[in-house]
Amino acid sequence: MNTGKKKKINWTPYCYLIPCMLVFAIFLFYPFFKTIYLSLFLTDRMGQAKIFVGMQNYIDLLTSESFRQSLQVTLIFVVIVVIGGMLLGLIAAVLCNKAFPGIRAFSTAYALPMAIASTSAAMIFQIMLHPTVGIVNKLTGLDINWLNDPDTALICVAILTAWLNSGINFLYFSAGLGNIDETIYERASVDGASSVQQFFSLTLPGLSPIMFYTLVVNIIQAFQSFGQINILTQGGPDGATNVIVYSIYRDAFFNYRFGSAAAQSVILFIIIMLVTLVMFRLEKKGVSY
Repeated sequence: MNTGKKKKINWTPYCYLIPCMLVFAIFLFYPFFKTIYLSLFLTDRMGQAKIFVGMQNYIDLLTSESFRQSLQVTLIFVVIVVIGGMLLGLIAAVLCNKAFPGIRAFSTAYALPMAIASTSAAMIFQIMLHPTVGIVNKLTGLDINWLNDPDTALICVAILTAWLNSGINFLYFSAGLGNIDETIYERASVDGASSVQQFFSLTLPGLSPIMFYTLVVNIIQAFQSFGQINILTQGGPDGATNVIVYSIYRDAFFNYRFGSAAAQSVILFIIIMLVTLVMFRLEKKGVSY
């Protein structure tokens, strides 16, 4: 029976969202759309849009040899950082998964990189890799200028970034290992499975959800790495570490080409979005819940 009364909408819950939406609007939505807007213009030295050029900034970037080199450097950097950071975190989590004396001290040490600022770690790393007084050359007996050699600079910066990311990865994997039922390992041992077989047949499948999440987070973080590159190499030598984020910074604040920098920011956003979407499409094939 229709009583003719309309259901009243309770607006109170929506009011609680207003402060959050305001923060998002000011610090996320407005900068995002302003970046897209600026990418369509030539700007003055103050970053004000002056001449509308449409897609010309994007065309200039995609036909630029330096930008294509920056893309290649970024992809290599991301691969090294993601694989290295996840391997370090996984190995540390597996080692600390068993109870033994001093486990708390080891766990704290493995998680410590997440509490260290990238700039501080970069300054320490810079001293370690110094060609004359650095401990790396003294221990290895080599005479390599690690950060000024195009063949080693990118690898050094990537290894530092992977180590910095390994701390939070260690916590993720430790949480995932804690959720795996120990009885399955007992049954596997009774059936004669070795530790290596248990790791690949039980541990890795059990960690697949957290590994997928960690992979997505690490890829996004790797694409956004900046502080350590700015301190250690400034994009050099010869563009060997000129990842897209540093290229954006250099174009905007050194060359005052804010339109080109904005276009690079949009391209970086599209790359990260496409990579994330592809990974979520592949999630069902490689993740078992």
